[in-house]
Amino acid sequence: MMQITFTQKNSQLWVMHLVGKLDGSNYQDMLTEAQTLHNLGCRDVILDLSQLTYISSAGIAALHRISILFRGQKMDLKHGETWLSSRAIAHELNSSVQKHVKFFSSTENVRHSLEIVGFNTLFETYTDMDQAVASFQQ
Repeated sequence: MMQITFTQKNSQLWVMHLVGKLDGSNYQDMLTEAQTLHNLGCRDVILDLSQLTYISSAGIAALHRISILFRGQKMDLKHGETWLSSRAIAHELNSSVQKHVKFFSSTENVRHSLEIVGFNTLFETYTDMDQAVASFQQ
């Protein structure tokens, strides 16, 4: 079970707060919510992982798909893999740090999972929300 709430920081920056477990049973909800934010004009998002207790491979794939959406590429919510292939991860690891999606904090469990797939090098992570917000204005 996961709960998703939002905080708007400015016209283009929102924080998506994730509470609970992100897995195969609810990753689609997160993708739908991200698409809704994007449709409303949000172009930058901070994913608050401070209360996310677990993330599965489907959840990690959802984070990847959200980064694709906020890069301005089309994200198909109805089709496509819910997993990341080693080729997709390698491609992402060779690209630059994500500019439009950043993480706020994370539990040790989630941080470990993100490190295993290399997302700690793709996404900036902040432990101070004001610094996370300010990072988009630089």
